[in-house]
Amino acid sequence: MTVIWDFGRKFVSLPKNQTMRAVIQRVSSASVRITDVEGIDPNEKRAIGQGFLILLGVCNEDTAEDVDWLVKKIAGLRVFDDDNHVMNRSILDVQGEALVVSQFTLFASYKKGNRPSWFRAGSHEHSIPLYEAFCKQLSEAIGKTVKTGEFGADMKVELLNDGPVTICMDTKNKE
Repeated sequence: MTVIWDFGRKFVSLPKNQTMRAVIQRVSSASVRITDVEGIDPNEKRAIGQGFLILLGVCNEDTAEDVDWLVKKIAGLRVFDDDNHVMNRSILDVQGEALVVSQFTLFASYKKGNRPSWFRAGSHEHSIPLYEAFCKQLSEAIGKTVKTGEFGADMKVELLNDGPVTICMDTKNKE
């Protein structure tokens, strides 16, 4: 266990085996608008058709190995229907697209009180390179450019969930 100072109020124990987290949603379509970044039109949508909307959370203990494992799992995840309406096809098989949105709130701690704490989320300096590596490797794995949100920005995400099918993955609890 590592002990850290939480917002100047108390010491909190943080397990050393934190994990990169992803929420994968099978979608018919999804889009994101970035609303608070200078130089980006707030009306511009980064959109996909059939594929995955992936919410990605990174913590300070994550490494390139976590990125590799998660990309391989997601690219091979068989949750799209085959001709017999059985979830037996991957995003590769259906030539699907991907939209990745950074999501530090996947590391919310709500143990005490009703206001979540985000102390488990990775720092920008650590998280941005891993987020970018994840997006690049996923693009290579599926053979298509992955659409992205903007790390740390306020975003408006829209999706049409297909199923619904929502899978939660983490890189330490590989179930």
